[in-house]
Amino acid sequence: MKKLPFIDLSVILLYLVAMVLVGYLFSKKNKNADQFTTASGRIPGWAVGLSIYATFLSSNTFLGVPGKAFGSNWNAFAFSLSMPLAAWVAAKYFVPFYRGVGEVSAYTNLEKRFGPWARTYAVICFLLTQIARMGSIFFGLSLTLQALTGFNMQVIMLVTGACIILYTVMGGIEAVIWTEVVQGILKTLGAILIVYLVISNVNGGISTIMDIGKADHKFSLGGLNLDFTSSGFWVVLLYGFFINLNNFGMDQNYVQRYHTATSQKEAARSVWLCVWIYIPASLLFFIIGTCLYAYYQLNPALLDAVKLQVATERLGQGAASGQVAALAASLAPGDYGDKVMPHFMVTMIPAGLVGLIISAILSAGMSTISSGMNASATVFAEDIYKRYIKRDMNGAQGLRLLHVATVVFGFLGMIAGVLMIGVKSVLDIWWQLSGIFAGGMLGLFLLGIISRKTGNTAALLATVTGIIVILWMTFSAWIPETYHYVKSALHANMIIVVGTLVIFLSGLLFTRFQKKGMPRS
Repeated sequence: MKKLPFIDLSVILLYLVAMVLVGYLFSKKNKNADQFTTASGRIPGWAVGLSIYATFLSSNTFLGVPGKAFGSNWNAFAFSLSMPLAAWVAAKYFVPFYRGVGEVSAYTNLEKRFGPWARTYAVICFLLTQIARMGSIFFGLSLTLQALTGFNMQVIMLVTGACIILYTVMGGIEAVIWTEVVQGILKTLGAILIVYLVISNVNGGISTIMDIGKADHKFSLGGLNLDFTSSGFWVVLLYGFFINLNNFGMDQNYVQRYHTATSQKEAARSVWLCVWIYIPASLLFFIIGTCLYAYYQLNPALLDAVKLQVATERLGQGAASGQVAALAASLAPGDYGDKVMPHFMVTMIPAGLVGLIISAILSAGMSTISSGMNASATVFAEDIYKRYIKRDMNGAQGLRLLHVATVVFGFLGMIAGVLMIGVKSVLDIWWQLSGIFAGGMLGLFLLGIISRKTGNTAALLATVTGIIVILWMTFSAWIPETYHYVKSALHANMIIVVGTLVIFLSGLLFTRFQKKGMPRS
C-alpha cells in the first residue's frame, strides 16, 4: 500500500474537516424545509453561478476528460461549445418560467399540464439520472484515490460519502452552495497546477507537446461530416446541447438554484457566469490529457505499470502472468486513459502538492454528489412523499424527511459506484446513462411549455412512443447480428437527441389528430 507523506494526509484531513464544519455552521439556519431546499432565496447571483459551475465541473470532468483526451482527442470539447446556446434558452425562458411558478420542484408543473403520470415519470427519470451520476463520480473518486493511497475502493467511497452526507444533511442547500463556491475555486487551481507540473516534466515544454499533439491529431474536435453513427463533432455538439437543455431546464440540481437567488435577474446571470467559467476550465482538462499523452510518449516505459494494472483487473487476480503481460501489451491508450493522471500524480508530483491536488479532486466529486443528494431528497419529499403519502407536514417533519432522504440517496449513489467498478471510461458510462434517462424527460418538458394545445392523451402517447424508441436505441447493441436490419445505426450519444425529438414532434402530431376527432383530455 502506498503511504502518502504526513503533510499530504494533513491537507486532505483538513479539507474534509473544513467541509463538515461548514455544514455544521449552516445547520443553525435550517429550521424548516424551505430553508433546507432554497435558503429562503437569499444567495447572491455570483455565488449561485459558481455553485452551478462547480456542479458541472465534477470528477467526471476532472478525471474523465483528461482520460478521453489522452486516449483519443478533443472531440468531447464540443460538449462545452454547446453550452452558450443552451444557456441563452435557459436565461430567456427557463429561469423566468420557474421563478414565475414558484414551485421548488422542477416537476410539479408537469402534473398541472398533463396529470400525475407526467410528474411521476419525470421524477423517476431524474432520480435514476442522479443515482447514475453520483455513482460515476464515486467511482471516479475512488479510482484516483486508490492509485494514490492503495486503499480499497469501497472503503474510499464509504469515507468520502460519509463526509458528504454529514455536511449536506446538516447544512442544506446553503451549505452546498457555499462549499461549492470554495470547491469550484479549489479544483480550478488544482487543474492549473497539474498543467504546470506536467509541462515542466516534458523535455522541450509546450513546443514538444504541440508537436506530438499535432502529429497524432490530439487536438481534433472530431470529423465534421454529417455522420451520426460515430462520435464526430456534430454528434457531441448535439448531445451537449440537448443534455445542457435538460440540465438547465429539467434537472433539479440547477432549477433549485434558480430559487435560491435573490432575484430573477440574478438567477439568469448565474447561468451565464457558469458557462463563461466552465468553457475555459473544461479546456484546461483537455490540455492536461494532451500534455500527459506527450509526456508518456516520451517516457513509454513508465506506462507499463498502468497497463499491467488494467490487464490484471480485466483478467482477475488469479490470471497467469503470461496472460496478463500479453493483454497489457495489446492495450490501446483509450483502454487505460482514466488511470494515467492518477499514475502521474503518484510518481511525479512532490510531497505537499499531492495533498492539494487530491483535495481538488475530492472537491470535484463532493460538490456534485452533495448537490445530487440535496436535489434528490427535495424531489423525493415534494413529488413522492408529500404527493402520495402525507401531504400535510409541519416544519420539523419536513426537515426530518429531507435529512433521511439525503442519507438514503447518498448510500444509493455509493452502491451505484461499486457496481461501476471495472468500466472502461467513467465519462463514457456517465454520458450514456444520462442520455438514456434524460431524453424522455426533456421531450415531455418542451412539449408542455411550447405546445399549449397539447393535452394529456397526446402527451402520454408521445411519451410512450419516445420510450419505445429510447429502449430500442439503448438495447440495439445486444441485438444479434442476424437481425442487424432492426438495430439502430446511430451513436449512443444520439439517444437523448432522438428521444427528445420523437416525444416533442409526435406530441405535436397526436395533437393535430385530436383536433380531427380523437378524444381530448
